[in-house]
Amino acid sequence: MRQAGRSLPEYRELRAGVGMLESCFDPELVCEITLQPVRRHGVDAAILFSDIVVPLKAAGIDLDIVAGVGPVIAHPVRTVQDVRALPRLRHEEVGAIAEGVRLLVGELGDTPLIGFAGAPFTLASYLVEGGPSRNHERTKAMMLGAPDTWHALMGALTDIAVEFLRAQLTAGVDAIQLFDSWAGALSLAQYREFVLPHSERVFAEIGDGVPRIHFGVGTGELLGAMGEAGADVVGVDWRVPLTDAVRRVGPGKTLQGNLDPATLFAGPQVVEREVRRIAREADEAIALGAAGHIFNLGHGVLPDTDPGVITATVELIHSLPSPL
Repeated sequence: MRQAGRSLPEYRELRAGVGMLESCFDPELVCEITLQPVRRHGVDAAILFSDIVVPLKAAGIDLDIVAGVGPVIAHPVRTVQDVRALPRLRHEEVGAIAEGVRLLVGELGDTPLIGFAGAPFTLASYLVEGGPSRNHERTKAMMLGAPDTWHALMGALTDIAVEFLRAQLTAGVDAIQLFDSWAGALSLAQYREFVLPHSERVFAEIGDGVPRIHFGVGTGELLGAMGEAGADVVGVDWRVPLTDAVRRVGPGKTLQGNLDPATLFAGPQVVEREVRRIAREADEAIALGAAGHIFNLGHGVLPDTDPGVITATVELIHSLPSPL
């Protein structure tokens, strides 16, 4: 059977007055929201309901997720003194997330649960910019103009990401995913010098006893370097065919992706055509040396997507012959 990746859960406020960030620290809500796509769409694995900035919040950094904007940092990190003042994440500070994982393990049975953390670069970009950014100018200015400060910041964030993932692993997740949303803003040379060593350390400290997934957006030119970071699975967005991705990543890695989320608005015939095309490309990629393929979107489900289309797409994927 082909593996169908998880669709993002429907982010409904299941309790009045509970916002997005608060929900991530409520074990019962974490459990319920994570289970929704498994129940509704029949996907093959669950991904822990969380957000990239959750470990920063857990460590004590003053931030919030503002509707229509995204994560907003009260006191951006701009100097070496700011870096030195950053709190460290302790195991007990993610107890609510770990409890959510334990509840999920009991509910999911044989369905695997994938843990989740933001990669150091994406965490750094939020901290330095103070929120989402189109051009990442402050981030790149620190990276290029104050490299010692940059690497100190990345080191601290690597520690936070590792601790956050270890807490999930201890609680029972079956695999982990490191999500680098903004890495596509970098050149290959910038990625190799300023990001890759820190992502490598995350995967190295997690160890090879658990499946590890590395995903970014707009990272077609970085896939080779991302494949070197130490993950077993490399995510591919819709911009790069899987047959090209395997050549960039190199043999021996599983590929994940890469249906364009906008395709789900184009009608059932288009969806079926694109799903079958990606399945053929996956078969070709495996013939070229990929270890396997996890069928998924190239990024998250768009907010106005019809849930029925998601269910039908998962059913179609499951009906295809396995490439393995």
